[in-house]
Amino acid sequence: MKKLFGTDGIRAIAGEFPLNFPSIYALGKALAGLLREKKLEPKILIGRDTRESGDWIEQALFHGIQDAKGAVVSAGIIPTSSISYLTKKHVFSAGIVISASHNPYQDNGIKIFSSEGFKISEDWEGVLEKTILRTAESVRGKKIRIHPEARFMRDYKEFLKKQLARVRLPKKFKVVLDCSNGAGSVVAPEVIADLGFEVTAIGRSPNGKNINTGCGSLYPQKLAETVICAGADIGIAYDGDADRAIWIDEKGRVLNGDHTLFVLAQFMKDKGRLKSDTIVATSMSNMGLEQALQRMGLKLIRTKVGDKYVLEKMIHIGANLGGEQSGHTIFLDDCPTGDGILTSLKMLEVLAVKNRPLSELVADFTEYPQILLNIPVRKKIDFKDVPEVARIIDEIERSLNGRGRLEVRYSGTEMLARVMVEGKDFGLIEHCARQIAGAIANRLGK
Repeated sequence: MKKLFGTDGIRAIAGEFPLNFPSIYALGKALAGLLREKKLEPKILIGRDTRESGDWIEQALFHGIQDAKGAVVSAGIIPTSSISYLTKKHVFSAGIVISASHNPYQDNGIKIFSSEGFKISEDWEGVLEKTILRTAESVRGKKIRIHPEARFMRDYKEFLKKQLARVRLPKKFKVVLDCSNGAGSVVAPEVIADLGFEVTAIGRSPNGKNINTGCGSLYPQKLAETVICAGADIGIAYDGDADRAIWIDEKGRVLNGDHTLFVLAQFMKDKGRLKSDTIVATSMSNMGLEQALQRMGLKLIRTKVGDKYVLEKMIHIGANLGGEQSGHTIFLDDCPTGDGILTSLKMLEVLAVKNRPLSELVADFTEYPQILLNIPVRKKIDFKDVPEVARIIDEIERSLNGRGRLEVRYSGTEMLARVMVEGKDFGLIEHCARQIAGAIANRLGK
């Protein structure tokens, strides 16, 4: 049976199975039915990013939910994490986000949140998947008038602004935002400016096709140039659904989610806000972060890649800070999913309270060199079942012998194999990474 749900919901090229009209209609209908089975009122909130396909996908979901006698409301174009927050606040039984995050505009996706704001369980995903595959059939779409309700965006803005309500700014900090022509294009500049920061925003002119195109967290070069030209204190880059954030310091250096965890772990510890001496990250987080946290008296625990795995571990051990190197950061006391704008406000609070340049705040964190290669593949086979690949991985793991780390995995959302090698010797890790990538391309590549 073909698996529809990946590590972050359903994601595919918009218009192609499993993201075509019949499948999406079936998903909406199945979700309403599943909620009834769980003794929950089928009351669902939907939000989306700026992709041109978002409109008809929302139409298909509305159609399916309404045909199943469910109630559905639109929050319009809004960041992913806001649906997590608003679903719980307004007592919806489920929330849906239509987004493919950092992917190009041709892709789209569907993420589903429970009534508590958490991503639905794999058991729920399994039930929905079976129902979709069993019932998806040709269905003619009908035009449904969808009127997004502005109150949801107002509530989300209020939630964000409360984060810095008691923080006094020692000066007018200059902030440059790159909104990736995505869901944060309006809300992020407005909220941060309303809190007293001098804001310059780029990548905030979405046209349905330019989301993530040469901008945002995947392409921070233009942001870095703008920060230097503007003499700004910090640059902040979001992705298409604004659930991740990375940084540019005042010198133009790109900083990632590991730097976020380093800065916030130290600040939260000093303020007595950490509920655990353990910070949760993924297998991609740098060895330098682990060592920097150790010097603070804190531990780093790694999970599989994917913010849902980070969240699961945080809940299990009672941690309230965790995240991914890619920029997803979870503050469990505030929201159970990554929120790039919320993370921005947490970092801006540190900047304001410490009144020190960002480059100084990360000075005690030294990253090990890290190589990350993405290899397009035609199919995903366990690497242990591909002798040539398994042999090279084993040889390289033995050759590193404590001098570095190796992570080889498949992307959960794209047809890619990802090879990460990390260590002190850049030449060595680059050679190792290319050997493994070559073997994967030879045996599994397109």
